[in-house]
Amino acid sequence: MAAKKPEQALVEQWRDILALHARTQCELDRALHGHGLCASDFEVLDLLSDGTAEDGGCSYRVQEIAERVHLSQSALSRLVARLEKDGLVERAMCAEDRRCVRVALTGRGRALHGEVLPVQRAVLTRMLAGQGRLSDRRSDSGPGSPQVGQFRVADHLRHR
Repeated sequence: MAAKKPEQALVEQWRDILALHARTQCELDRALHGHGLCASDFEVLDLLSDGTAEDGGCSYRVQEIAERVHLSQSALSRLVARLEKDGLVERAMCAEDRRCVRVALTGRGRALHGEVLPVQRAVLTRMLAGQGRLSDRRSDSGPGSPQVGQFRVADHLRHR
């Protein structure tokens, strides 16, 4: 039975992380809705605003975006098509590989990103304050401890 307790604690912490993510995602969607965006839309705009793709250019291959925003290729394609229709991004064939599509922010997309960036950051601050980085929340228990490598989110979630 003792072996089940550390395993159950790990499962509970995993579920706490999922719950925190879900609540944060909902808050982001709610805050960004008034600007015509959802959290996933913002993530793509935010990534594109960085302007430094793997090749050093200012546009990203769709595959690069998919790897960074954790969306399936088909979901990302629909999202990019919607952002393009709204005039926030533009797509173009990749000059070095015609099978590849590149995506870049338009002026309108850059302006909207700048407008909603403080809104998104405020939500993250409110929802994640005190959470620290995941890598900083590891237990300092000894190597034999069942808590080594587990994340410390549960305490924060239980006090909400």
